[in-house]
Amino acid sequence: MMHSAIAVDKLDNVATALRNLEQGESIRIDTGDNANEIAVKESIAQGFKIALEDIGEGQSVIKYGEVIGLATLNIAKGTCVHVHNIEGVKGRGDKS
Repeated sequence: MMHSAIAVDKLDNVATALRNLEQGESIRIDTGDNANEIAVKESIAQGFKIALEDIGEGQSVIKYGEVIGLATLNIAKGTCVHVHNIEGVKGRGDKS
């Protein structure tokens, strides 16, 4: 069975699309002990991230079990997570 997206750690709130995801399809993402059924709410290109849950503005975006950024606006479950809605925190003296 080919996976549509992958999340590495059970703490992850985003997964990486392993193929182009089309709006309206439903995908299953396994994260350790959990399995998420996600309705894709917008087209997401291969390699981009999809939100596994609603992420509020200012909340941490977690990939590989690590914070990779902060949401700059509310991000709905099943939507694309990329530079248009997160800001990086690594290497910034004001956000580390």
